[in-house]
Amino acid sequence: MKASYYKFAAAAALTAVAIAYVTEAPANAAVPFKDLHNVGDHYTAIDELYNLHIIEGRTSTAFAPYEAATREELALFIANALKLDTKNVKDPGFKDVPKNSKYYGAIAALSEKGIIKGYSDQTFKPKDTVKRSQVAKMLVLGFDLELAGSSTTKFKDVNSIKDTDTRRYIQTLVQYGVTQGTSAATFSPNDAVKRAQLATFLKRAIDSTTADLEIISVE
Repeated sequence: MKASYYKFAAAAALTAVAIAYVTEAPANAAVPFKDLHNVGDHYTAIDELYNLHIIEGRTSTAFAPYEAATREELALFIANALKLDTKNVKDPGFKDVPKNSKYYGAIAALSEKGIIKGYSDQTFKPKDTVKRSQVAKMLVLGFDLELAGSSTTKFKDVNSIKDTDTRRYIQTLVQYGVTQGTSAATFSPNDAVKRAQLATFLKRAIDSTTADLEIISVE
């Protein structure tokens, strides 16, 4: 499956991201985090994305892998992954995202591109935790993944969701191999995404688009 952004010049920046990820190997420096001893398969994603300056820790020595990711952290990581311009941005007008916030540029850049939205009260709620279903939507929109044609998934707790778009976003991640669910039959769409899980989601999304790029380069 090919991501649709390769067909449109308007998304040329995303192609550059894919090229960079293929050609820029992570540095050999070990990650500085002291709390990754029990993260299992998430370690590879954390290691690679940290060395590519896509993700960061909660402190200089702690990644907090099993703490819930926040909306502002997700915005920053996706903006970094997409190599968006976070300096020359349009003010999104969120009352709770001050311009001196380290996350302001990323939030503004994603808002301008329609990847994220705020709430009706003109807030973004940057400190709120992110649900798994919300991450699915942001990854699909951010990486311009080709949306699944069917809203039926292998997850019982997703098929019961009334919103068709949410089901399709999740099914898209399944088709791209970005998610396997929390079990064979569940996705847990309303559960908070842990920071280690978010790193893995991001790496798989990047990998899925770089795989498409390699095929296209052969053509």
